Amino acid sequence: MATDNFVQPAIPRFDGHYDHWSMLMENFLKSKEYWQVVESGVAEPTVGEILSEVQKMELEALKLKDLKAKNYLFQAIDRAILETILSKDTSKQIWDSMKKKYQGNAKAKRVQLQALRTEFETLRMKSSESVTDYFARTMAIAIKMRIHGENLKDVTIVEKILRSMTIKFNFVVCCIEESKDIDAISIDELQSSLLVHEQKINQQEKERQALVASAESHSTWRGGRGRGRGRGRGNNDHGNQQQQYQHQENQFQGRRRGR
Repeated sequence: MATDNFVQPAIPRFDGHYDHWSMLMENFLKSKEYWQVVESGVAEPTVGEILSEVQKMELEALKLKDLKAKNYLFQAIDRAILETILSKDTSKQIWDSMKKKYQGNAKAKRVQLQALRTEFETLRMKSSESVTDYFARTMAIAIKMRIHGENLKDVTIVEKILRSMTIKFNFVVCCIEESKDIDAISIDELQSSLLVHEQKINQQEKERQALVASAESHSTWRGGRGRGRGRGRGNNDHGNQQQQYQHQENQFQGRRRGR
């Protein structure tokens, strides 16, 4: 009855990541006891060699294993890729062809992955960058790393973002680290918390700029009034001087007539 509940392991499908797939497929074939024929092939008897009945049975058993291994490989590899493999007579030929085609690409991907790891590690938020833009830039690198076979967990991305924010986010970062379980917080939850804090910062900056502009405007207005009063006094003084001058002129003219 126990065998009725046994779940057959799924055949690993080739997804372009050769190193990962070959490891899974090798383990799968070993669990089926077919790996020997894939790795070493089936040795055919030489011309004229006479086999005993036991040897014939052993050879047939190996050929049957090879046939079953081929069947698993056919199911694991897409038809478009299989059509590029010229020789498919044995499971070893298929396996060796896949290794030749894709292991070189896997090496190139490892080099690219190493470059992405460096880029991810040195990533920092720019002073003028918004939370949304920084998350988008971080996730773009993270997705590329995952495509190249990196097992990058969400908690690693969360920790990276928290330690690479600009100084103005220090307060909210400390609050998140102290009040929340970093292992449990999702990337979306982190972004939401940081966006709320960013909105508060932007609002405070707008209010500060408005206060500065208001203070400058008030100062200019007071200065203008002061200059206006100064001009008024100057005009009054000029008027008084004119009146004194006219009074003196009248006195002078009166003395002339008196003569």
